[in-house]
Amino acid sequence: MRKIACLFVIGLFLWMPYIAIATDVPISDATAECIECHSSVHPGIVEGWQQSQHAKVTPQTAMAVNGLARKVSSKQVSDDLLTRAVGCAECHTQRSTAHADTFDHNGYDVHVVVSPKDCAICHAQEADQYSKNIMAHAFNNLAANPVYHLLQNSILGTPEPADEKKGSITIKPPNDATKAEACYYCHGTQLSVKGYETRDTEAAGELEFPIIAGWPNQGVGRINLDGSRGSCSACHTRHTFSIKMARKPYTCKECHTGPDVPAFKVYAASKHGNIFSSMNESWNFDTVPWTIGQDFTAPTCAACHVSLLINTDGEVVAERTHQMNSRLPWRIFGLIYAHPHPKEPDTTTIRNKNGQSLPTAFDGEFAAKYLITEKEMNIRKENMQAVCLSCHAATWVNGQWARFENTIQETNTKTLRATNIMNEIWHLNLADFKWKDTGPAGNPFDEAIEKKWSNTWLIYGNHIRFASAMGCGGDYGVFANGRYDLSKTFMEMADWLKARKRIFIQKGQP
Repeated sequence: MRKIACLFVIGLFLWMPYIAIATDVPISDATAECIECHSSVHPGIVEGWQQSQHAKVTPQTAMAVNGLARKVSSKQVSDDLLTRAVGCAECHTQRSTAHADTFDHNGYDVHVVVSPKDCAICHAQEADQYSKNIMAHAFNNLAANPVYHLLQNSILGTPEPADEKKGSITIKPPNDATKAEACYYCHGTQLSVKGYETRDTEAAGELEFPIIAGWPNQGVGRINLDGSRGSCSACHTRHTFSIKMARKPYTCKECHTGPDVPAFKVYAASKHGNIFSSMNESWNFDTVPWTIGQDFTAPTCAACHVSLLINTDGEVVAERTHQMNSRLPWRIFGLIYAHPHPKEPDTTTIRNKNGQSLPTAFDGEFAAKYLITEKEMNIRKENMQAVCLSCHAATWVNGQWARFENTIQETNTKTLRATNIMNEIWHLNLADFKWKDTGPAGNPFDEAIEKKWSNTWLIYGNHIRFASAMGCGGDYGVFANGRYDLSKTFMEMADWLKARKRIFIQKGQP
């Protein structure tokens, strides 16, 4: 051990000049020790960090910036952080008593998982905004909603052999590993420490590490080991944490690619996406604030939903926000119908008029008590249209918005038609599902005809609405999982029901 320690000190001494040159700002002794080992064990991590703003600018320098260009929103940062780069130790040893995964690592209390509360030391406003975001509650909004849970099980579960008496299959719920790399890859997992293990490391011999259930994960609603929700690295990928990366639509593509949330592919096919793919090499993705017409000439996901935007006169067009729905009046995901955004990010509290955990009833009526008001919808509409008006005349923007709201009404109406057919199928016991006072009896998503019904809103309705919301995304509003497939599925459901009614009549059943 003395030999290892001696080599460690010598290596640290040799590495220090390189570290100082690479970051060009002072780093803490603890971070220097981290880099000494991890530069050979995990060179990709170290190189990513060295390319980051964290390595190049101290919090004190960042906090000295005045006006819109300031990136550190916290008013105060502790003295021990102010004058040094934000490095390994600054992220992985702060607030160590708050993290259940904190363990002794070469004399330091280190935690593996960095949470939004850690980032909030410097980025308090962003962390607070994100905590009010539906994304931050994505794990619980899926896991604790009985309706979504049934949908999840029907997709991820394992079909069991058909029951000889009923003639129908049953579905065994998915295990944690399957859920973690499927729905919860984006929604986030719930992390917990299950014990400790000793591993033989090349750099320092045997070391003890925590065993973390649900890890690895960087989903947007991850439940962290300090009790916080979310993962900043979902968009600002570690260890570079780049604004440039977060502003490009490829980051959003990771989860919003479809067919249930087809935002990226619709965007890529749209005129905006065409301009981005053709011209983005000449754009400036790093500057804050982001100047429309100077730094970029067509919107990305971040431009519409997140970024601080100004015009060429320096006037603010849109405030920076990490509450992603602050410019969105309508929630266009089909659940089952498009509807005004929920008032609160925890959507498990929502109850429709039938007591179901859905923002609308099956007949399309909004659970208005839990959704934003028309006044708030207009505020958010104006926030979004302010971005659009930076490139388009009011006649264009208003005309496109009118089409968009027409599309919402149209797709909700068509979904209702399909749901009415499905309700009749359930009523006639042609599919094994019932809503009862105590909750659902059976699964409304685990039979072929039910899959057809859920496709009308989960896949086709969503494509049509996203294509409209993005100023028309090529053929996604018609033949590419759009109106053609929606009308075709509606006809197939009607024919399916008609055929089975004929069988009933032939058998003399009512």
